[in-house]
Amino acid sequence: MQGDSAGITAHHLPGPAGQDDPGEGDATAILPASWPRRCAGTVLGCGTALLGFLYFLVVGTVLGPFLLCPPTRTGALSILVTGARRLTALERIRRAVFFGDCFSEHYKASDQKILHYLAVRSYTGLLCGVVLGLLGFGTVLAGLLVRGMVQGTLHWDELLLQVLLGSVLLFLDAQGLRSLATVDARIARECFGPSERELLQQRIHELATSRAAVVQAVDAERRRIERDLHDGIQQRLVALGMLLGRARRGRGPEQADNLLRQAHQESQDLLAELREVTWRIYPSALDSLGLEEALGGVSERCGIPVRTEFDVAEELPQPVETAAYFVVSESVTNAAKHSRATAVSVRVVLRGRVLTVQIQDNGGGGANPTGSGLIGLRSRVAALDGVLRVDSPPGGPTTITADLPCA
Repeated sequence: MQGDSAGITAHHLPGPAGQDDPGEGDATAILPASWPRRCAGTVLGCGTALLGFLYFLVVGTVLGPFLLCPPTRTGALSILVTGARRLTALERIRRAVFFGDCFSEHYKASDQKILHYLAVRSYTGLLCGVVLGLLGFGTVLAGLLVRGMVQGTLHWDELLLQVLLGSVLLFLDAQGLRSLATVDARIARECFGPSERELLQQRIHELATSRAAVVQAVDAERRRIERDLHDGIQQRLVALGMLLGRARRGRGPEQADNLLRQAHQESQDLLAELREVTWRIYPSALDSLGLEEALGGVSERCGIPVRTEFDVAEELPQPVETAAYFVVSESVTNAAKHSRATAVSVRVVLRGRVLTVQIQDNGGGGANPTGSGLIGLRSRVAALDGVLRVDSPPGGPTTITADLPCA
């Protein structure tokens, strides 16, 4: 009699950022509940609803004066909620045993939600009991109708009328039971949190979205690298070749020497730009020196002062180091190019299993969170189940914060 069965679910799923899986590698499948079990759970639910109604009637009446008095309201409410949580725990067990529901172990409902659930559950359960009573009464009448047919005391016109009325009442009873079962399942989901199956579906959707965003970010990065090579390095190579050709064709030593000096300077600029492009693709210092030294390289190459605070006492996973580096590198570059900032502060802190990266500049603010650069950073962070937040009010300052789980 359940509105949405749990189906085959797993007790332990990959949780969101910052949550550990207490039962990793130990998943238990729950088969869909059979109709006899659901019917038994529905009948039992009528009894538990009666318990909830009596609890509110008796305990609510006793605690009513204390609930109305402000000095004693907190203590009385605590007593009321304590008993309501125990009755709600019975409802949770009933849903798990008879309907196959498997709710999240990390979710804890508030006191207000517990009282609301128990009140609604008591009402719907008692109403379900009334519907079941009408169904039982209809069954008795159907038995009497069959006996009248066997004994021949029932005329055909009376039989037709009774069958018509019985069919209408049976249809209404069935629809009533189905609606009440749907309400029962919905309020249980609202109180106990999403089921493990729903969490799994949500997780699949998040992973599919994250994968698509990563693919788009990789394509955008490839296009950016192609532009850097075509518009920057390639043009400098052409200019260097032209300078060397003019030096070979030079008629005087002074002209050749001047052209060679220009070619030498062009080669130095070419090497610097090539080094910049390679660092933007992937910094080799991450593998050889670590994240702290790589961030120091970002500070050295930036045209404005960058103050870095690095508080990480243990080794980080390589994907986390890479994401943290690119968040800092892109944010510092954007601050130097677009925000008219004169100083940037970078803070990298490891708290528990979450690495927090915060970049703040004193520029004019107004950064667009939906811009291509920040969208790429958000996709890179989301691929690790992290969160990127951008706070850039007009007038500044701009603060970019990334939380990267290291689990």
